[in-house]
Amino acid sequence: MRRLTGHVQHFAWGSHTEIPAILRRDPDGRPWAEYWLGTHPGGHAFLDDGRALADLVQDEPHVLGSATETQFGARLPFLLKILSASSPLSLQAHPSREQAEVGYARESLQGLHPADPVRSFKDDWPKPEAIVALTPFEGLLGFRDPVETAGLFEGLGVADELASVIGPLRDRRDAPALQEVFLDVLSLAERRYLVDVVLAAAVERLHAPASLGEFARTAVELDEHFPGDPGILAALLMNRFALQPGEAVALEAGVMHAYLRGTGVEIMANSDNVMRGGLTAKHIDVDGLLQVVGFEPMVPEILVPAGGDGIYLYPTSFPEFELWLLAPCDEGALALPRPDSGRIALATSGAFTLHGDGEPQRVESGDAVFIPADEQVTVTGKGQLFVAASGA
Repeated sequence: MRRLTGHVQHFAWGSHTEIPAILRRDPDGRPWAEYWLGTHPGGHAFLDDGRALADLVQDEPHVLGSATETQFGARLPFLLKILSASSPLSLQAHPSREQAEVGYARESLQGLHPADPVRSFKDDWPKPEAIVALTPFEGLLGFRDPVETAGLFEGLGVADELASVIGPLRDRRDAPALQEVFLDVLSLAERRYLVDVVLAAAVERLHAPASLGEFARTAVELDEHFPGDPGILAALLMNRFALQPGEAVALEAGVMHAYLRGTGVEIMANSDNVMRGGLTAKHIDVDGLLQVVGFEPMVPEILVPAGGDGIYLYPTSFPEFELWLLAPCDEGALALPRPDSGRIALATSGAFTLHGDGEPQRVESGDAVFIPADEQVTVTGKGQLFVAASGA
């Protein structure tokens, strides 16, 4: 068991205070968007002796566990993060394994460096993910039923003016209709005029009841950060979700999403592949996005952890990762789950003592440790301790 220090990403959409508070550090005036704990070259985590965790895994792959090493080789299959957004993230989706392998090879042949900002494929891995709310958390996830979306535009009173664009939503209740409209709102020459039409109507209906009010608020809130961006119309095709602390959502490859605000613990496959379609100053690749995104309508599923006696598992089903939450409710010791896998444990509140093969480790909010496979660890203390492991 080794103490682990992560890598901070200072993206513009990040909160200035939330992650520093969890890590017990002073804010420095910069946005702290993400705190990475893993081996991805975009942000290495380091052990207490100054060695990169990636080097340990490469040199001693048995620390991953035999099943994980067999399936993934000498590579930690997951990346654990704290994410904190004070403004919306881009409209985005992530590729499947096959799409990532093909895309990474193609961009490498083009001579693009993996860190090039115009590159969409930073590696050759898929990127399924899940996020657990630490604070109230909101986002957009997947495409709403097209007939329902057409009804919401009608509720704003703009359906006639947008008829040439949203007509397929009225006439067909299928994925091709959504794809057609999504592409149109990002590419039509008059799209900025259409954004203004929608926003003017949305301002008048901010306090409308139920889904119409939420629809209007989404448009106005996005315009505050991205004035006139055609991505606002694309975002209005999507479901809005809200999480309370402890609740989660999980995303397969190809699911369009955009987190809006809040702080959470995020886990994903060890990848940084992102295809963006709008609502960002970063590189936008609509053509690449259309190759990976799925347009089947969906309803977001809110996940709650299963278990009891202080040990809970979030119900995801990805081979690259699983996420546990330890929340002791008494003074007894808990056994850290998944001793067959290399694990990263991260405290987000409280204080714990971890007892393993060496000296006990005291872990407070923001502290993390890497625990190799086959090391049995017990935990005492109170608070919240997240444990990431392989899903293999």
